[in-house]
Amino acid sequence: MKIRNRVQLIGNLGADPKIKKLDNGSTMATFSLATSESYHNNKGERITETQWHNIVAFGKTAEIIELYLKKGNEVALEGKLTHRQYEDNAGIKRFYTEVVVYEMLMLGKPKNETVPTKDQVVQM
Repeated sequence: MKIRNRVQLIGNLGADPKIKKLDNGSTMATFSLATSESYHNNKGERITETQWHNIVAFGKTAEIIELYLKKGNEVALEGKLTHRQYEDNAGIKRFYTEVVVYEMLMLGKPKNETVPTKDQVVQM
């Protein structure tokens, strides 16, 4: 049995997606996603903890994100967890973790008040 790198998240966009057209003609979308969990502590107080996730999508999925998502929208997504490292301008190694999306479901109202067509959903 193979173990897959698989992440499933349901949350809200923290900002409007950033869209970039790549040299190969493909589209890339990046955004932050907030997921929240609530529980009651031993004093009976309700505590909500929010985690922030860096999200990236390519191709048709990114094009649909560009058309229909904005800050605050709720989405369910599935993808894989990736880690990158780079050296900043000061020569310090930085590490970056993100979820690369390969499936997405919009749970809230799209920003232009229309629903994607069946063809757009199938092509993701």
